Amino acid sequence: MKGVSSAPGDYVYFKSQVPLHKIPIGTKQWRYYDYGPKTVPPLICIPGIAGTADVYYKQIMALSMKGYRVISVDIPRVWSYHEWIQAFEKFLDTIDVHHVHLYGTSLGGFLAQLFAHHRPRRVKSLVLSNTYLDTRSFAAAMPWAPFVSWSPSFLLKRYVLTGIRDGPHEPFIADSVDFAVSQVETLSKDDLASRLTLTVEAASVGSLPHSDSFITIMDTNDYCAIPQALKDELAERYPEARRAYLKSGGDFPFLSRPDEVNLHLQLHLRRVGVEPRPEVGKSISKDGADGADSSNQSKKKTDEDKEDRNASQGSGSTSSDQSPTFPESSGSSNDPPLPTDSIQLQSLSMEKLLVMQLVTGEVYQSCVVFTLCYCTLVLVHGGFISRQSV
Repeated sequence: MKGVSSAPGDYVYFKSQVPLHKIPIGTKQWRYYDYGPKTVPPLICIPGIAGTADVYYKQIMALSMKGYRVISVDIPRVWSYHEWIQAFEKFLDTIDVHHVHLYGTSLGGFLAQLFAHHRPRRVKSLVLSNTYLDTRSFAAAMPWAPFVSWSPSFLLKRYVLTGIRDGPHEPFIADSVDFAVSQVETLSKDDLASRLTLTVEAASVGSLPHSDSFITIMDTNDYCAIPQALKDELAERYPEARRAYLKSGGDFPFLSRPDEVNLHLQLHLRRVGVEPRPEVGKSISKDGADGADSSNQSKKKTDEDKEDRNASQGSGSTSSDQSPTFPESSGSSNDPPLPTDSIQLQSLSMEKLLVMQLVTGEVYQSCVVFTLCYCTLVLVHGGFISRQSV
């Protein structure tokens, strides 16, 4: 498997454009990304045991450009579900978000259902992917659960990674596994211990007051760490929920099948009444913009054009001996630098000009010499000049 140093290029670019927020709330440290128009109700993404806020970077990049607001969070260091519900509610209060749409995968989907059950007024809809309704099967498969908090970090990481299928994969699934593994390596011992504790704590999701029409179940049909029986049980609980099945994608379809996942997320948000704001949506473009609103960028561009025209008109009415202003000395950071290819073209043109001048001079000298020789031969042949003088 690849290491952290082999991060994909789009993730490196994402990190350079989208800021990571870290805020302490009480005794909990929250790490999250928040990108998109603040006027749009947010979609909050909650990862599983092997995930961090970074694993949803493809959703943040794509949906924010469509005019949606996406918040991706790390699961904080909580040791019970009651503690999770209180901590997540304080987090929403701190960032001034009152109503949310939750997208959870694996453990994140279970946490999303628990919060919707205990705080139904704050949750408007759910997108559940490869998740479950209770933790009994996980507790039975982990007899050493009481000693999780005393286990060394390498043992916890090894246990988490054994749940990820390490075998022949399609290239896009293999890349998603490599990225997820790199994120597990960034988690501390206490982070892993708290997540494993949540996985084996006896708990189940009660009936939700939400209509099934506000729930989308998005599962993959190939291998997944969550047993198929648990996914079938979830589907039976919400019989009228919208189904979005992916032919493949593994445990991390949001990384391996981002286009399909983003499409299903958009369909879900539109179905539950979330209207995007593309005109004020933050775009992650490669022209150096750092996520500014597109309307503000266009307005700023128009103002700059007006200022340039006024400046050019004003300079025409002043004295003609005024020295011109070059882009390097204009003082504006918005002026684009000269293209490298044009500079190279100019240098090539100068070189060609010099070569042409040299060639022309040599030709001229050759013509002069030839003319003198020809005239001398004519004069000698005609007898005007003796051969001896020549």
